[in-house]
Amino acid sequence: MVSHSVQTIPTQRQKYRLSIGRAPVVMALLGVITGALTAAVVIGFRLLYETAQRGLLPDGQLGDYEGLLAWQRFLLPIAGAAVIGFYMRHIAGRDPRTGIGFVIERTAYHEALLPLRNAIHQFIVAALAIASGHSVGREGPSVHLGATTGSQIGQRLGLPHNSLRTLVACGTAAAIGASFNTPLAGVAFAMEVVVMEYTIAGFLPVIIAGVTATALAHLVFGAGIVFTIPALSIQGLHELPLVMFLGLLLGGLAAAFIRALRHSSQWLANWPVVPRALTGGLIVGLIGLAYPQVMGIGYDTIAATFAGELGVALLLGLVGAKLLATAAIIGLGVPGGLIGPTLVMGAAAGGAVGLLAESLIPLPLGGPALYALLGMGAMMGATLRAPLAALTAMLELTANPGIIMPGMLAIAAATISAREVFRTDSVYHLELGERGLDPRQNPLLQAASRLGILQLVNPHCRTLPAQADTAAIDTLLADTPDWVLAAPGDDGLPDRACRLEMLRANHGARRAPFTSAVALLPIDEKASLRDAFERLRGAGDTALLVTRPVRRGGREWTGIVTRQAIHDAYLG
Repeated sequence: MVSHSVQTIPTQRQKYRLSIGRAPVVMALLGVITGALTAAVVIGFRLLYETAQRGLLPDGQLGDYEGLLAWQRFLLPIAGAAVIGFYMRHIAGRDPRTGIGFVIERTAYHEALLPLRNAIHQFIVAALAIASGHSVGREGPSVHLGATTGSQIGQRLGLPHNSLRTLVACGTAAAIGASFNTPLAGVAFAMEVVVMEYTIAGFLPVIIAGVTATALAHLVFGAGIVFTIPALSIQGLHELPLVMFLGLLLGGLAAAFIRALRHSSQWLANWPVVPRALTGGLIVGLIGLAYPQVMGIGYDTIAATFAGELGVALLLGLVGAKLLATAAIIGLGVPGGLIGPTLVMGAAAGGAVGLLAESLIPLPLGGPALYALLGMGAMMGATLRAPLAALTAMLELTANPGIIMPGMLAIAAATISAREVFRTDSVYHLELGERGLDPRQNPLLQAASRLGILQLVNPHCRTLPAQADTAAIDTLLADTPDWVLAAPGDDGLPDRACRLEMLRANHGARRAPFTSAVALLPIDEKASLRDAFERLRGAGDTALLVTRPVRRGGREWTGIVTRQAIHDAYLG
């Protein structure tokens, strides 16, 4: 017989505390480790594509796709798409999915178990996409890399799956912090978009991870803010209607972008990946002939907008060009981030509104740079449904506290406009919804994902051969376990169980020991309460046999979890 209490071995005791979210010191340490490793991965990712850009662009100037000759701007994205399509077809193979939507799905429906191979694909393909001038961002790929780093740490350490969710959030926050130099926005994004919850137990390690990663990124890229602009603020309450109008307008733009992205993902859906990628590269190349500013991440375009170097006509043209280029290339299957393009579109639209308002309204205004900044936050918040992350990103990217109040109004108006007026969901949840998935629809299962099953394990079990003699049964009855399990079969694990009272009744009536026994379904001790719910759903009269791995690839059982135990602990 193999039976162990979940609290007798130190490693098991730590796992028990993690499964109920009461191991703050351990999680803080894991937050530091996740933040440090995520920073290393994100720094490597950024150095890879920046090195490629320096080799491809005139004078090694990052983001200077405008400096390329027209034929170079046309051919570079096509060549990049060809390499990406070949990689996805012949190397990534049958499961090339990447990005934030993939992270959300794995976190919500697959116990936060993120595979390493998809992150490797993301690292390589996203670097190729950015370097070859595609209209994509670096933040989405960075989030995938950071989330996978956190998940892999937890998997390698054999942690309960509810702890993996926290480590995925740690990796997400660390990735945003290291990529954007925005640790607070990273924390907000992880909680709002990826794990969709705020808990004290989960919040603290995420903060630590974000700070750790940002500090390490400072060592490599410096601690300066991304966009250096003068202090900005509204000039009076008379500007609030204009701010609200901007938010409503950006909500419509976000809705148009989301719909264009979804439509393009369905266009040429039956084509092989290589022709689809080449078509996307062709579209970006054609747009780049007229608007080279759409190529690459586009932070230089945002900086030029803040500096007032772009006119209204060019800004409006950039909004449409960036929307089409991003929707085409990402929708047609080239992995890349959405956050950077939303910031470019928002800044261009906001800058255009600011310039037009200055020429039409005979009142003091905050200026085009203010409205460009508000447009960035509004577009990001409405597209991603991450209002708090958008607000903190605006603050951290520019170190401008004066934008907090108007920023809140613009982001709220944009989010409401996109959702209620234009009837669009978050870009990530819309993608999941098309496949019948929506992690927000069942808050009970979401809450169950935060808890492990170890606290519900009943270890007071004994095994008994199905054909046991009277003496063996009498000895076991004297030991008074709670449950009696059928002696292990070929796989070493019992498949039936009965309560002691039932065994006693069967023994007294001279029936077989396991008459009226319940079936046992094996479940790993790392499983969350949600996984327990899923295993028991529709399984009839069944209990869960909790197992853990042992040497040489075998497994041993530690106890059982019953429906009644779950009901008494959480539903009673």
